[in-house]
Amino acid sequence: MEPFNRGLNHISEQPSNNSSVQTPKPSLAGESGDKGRRIIINVSGLRFETFEQTLCQFPETLLGSSAKRDFYYDIENNEYFFDRNRSSFEAILFFYQSNGKLVRPSGVPFYVFSEEVKFFELGKEYLQRLEIDEGYISEKKPVLPTNQTQRRIWELFEYPDSSMPARFLAMWSVSVIILSIVVFCLETLPSIRCKNDSSGPGCEKYSDSDQAQEVWYRVIEVLCIAWFTLEYVVRLLSSPQKLVFIRTFLNIIDLVAILPYYITLPMNEARVTSLAVLRVIRLVRVFRIFKLSRHSKGLQVLGYTLRSSSRELAMLIFFLLIGVVLFASAVFYAEQDSKNSQFKSIPDAFWWAVVTMTTVGYGDMTPLTFGGKIVGSICAISGVLTIALPVPVIVSNFNYFYKREEINQALEMAENGECSREQNDDDVFNGPVTSPSGQMTVSSPNSFGLEEVRVKTETPV
Repeated sequence: MEPFNRGLNHISEQPSNNSSVQTPKPSLAGESGDKGRRIIINVSGLRFETFEQTLCQFPETLLGSSAKRDFYYDIENNEYFFDRNRSSFEAILFFYQSNGKLVRPSGVPFYVFSEEVKFFELGKEYLQRLEIDEGYISEKKPVLPTNQTQRRIWELFEYPDSSMPARFLAMWSVSVIILSIVVFCLETLPSIRCKNDSSGPGCEKYSDSDQAQEVWYRVIEVLCIAWFTLEYVVRLLSSPQKLVFIRTFLNIIDLVAILPYYITLPMNEARVTSLAVLRVIRLVRVFRIFKLSRHSKGLQVLGYTLRSSSRELAMLIFFLLIGVVLFASAVFYAEQDSKNSQFKSIPDAFWWAVVTMTTVGYGDMTPLTFGGKIVGSICAISGVLTIALPVPVIVSNFNYFYKREEINQALEMAENGECSREQNDDDVFNGPVTSPSGQMTVSSPNSFGLEEVRVKTETPV
């Protein structure tokens, strides 16, 4: 390996009969200030120039350490040559120029750029920051119970993919959840609901019916609640971290889905509360549907999307709020000349503004004057534009998490020997199962150490 200065001297002694060979000049402080000599970096034929002092800001990296980068020095052309991705290197060089700002180029896939970051040894800290900016979700290593029996029970209920019995148990749990939701909906039928609340709508012809018809759904409700309670208690007792288990969002939903039954049970027996309170408590049972998110990857993707799009959703609500106030006020004053105006006040017009801006248009409140119709037309058009602005960002986030979930599932199948390899050559993804830094949840093990895995994805632009 020739040192850098020796290479410079070697080139300076040769006659310059080739325009591509540049004779280096001595480094003078007046030429480049305090930044040192200029360095030429050739990345797959694309040449970059920068100052040595710029690279030396990060001496632990490949380019910042003269000892490391000398391995790639081309004596003949007086440059450092790297056979790497050219589009990615612009961001790598900007990392040095901006004192540590790492930004992925829009046209470079993340798994390609992450390999370039690792090659140039920029450090895991900056790669992890990039992963967080890109939307990767930090996943802590799962804590398992130390006791073998407790650990088997915990894995049986918490990790459906850990064994075949765990899969059957997850399928049974999903079936019970669906059954309880169906019963929750069916018990609102007048033939069943009117036995306990004869004041509701449609109860006139069912008020004197036989009470025995309601037994079947009560039995199913009790059995479903018994299973939910047993599942929650077993998972709580086998959990390695009880407080963390209780504070987890999905476990809070499980508890909320169980409690209404036990709260309403003594109320039904003692008749100590109003039917309005019972209705509110019973309504909480609808949260059982969120129990499916524990077993549904699609609901988890939706949750990730909403969480990552919280800023866009807040912006959408803020825009709608401004539009509702403006157009409700405008239509109220525009309809003041009409004696048959349906807009009695500005708060009364809020409902019309919301329905119009979301292009629902129930027709229960309509402007009658010419000015009111003009305001309504502008309100409808503004609503379409307001809703359309943040929607592409939300859709983009959903596509990102959905494709990442598809890649995860395909690579899990590949690890289990279930992945089909009869796919087009264009639909290839060679990415890591874990994130490039090893700290985030992404896709696969080392992309250079594994056999090629073919997954049907869109070709990145």
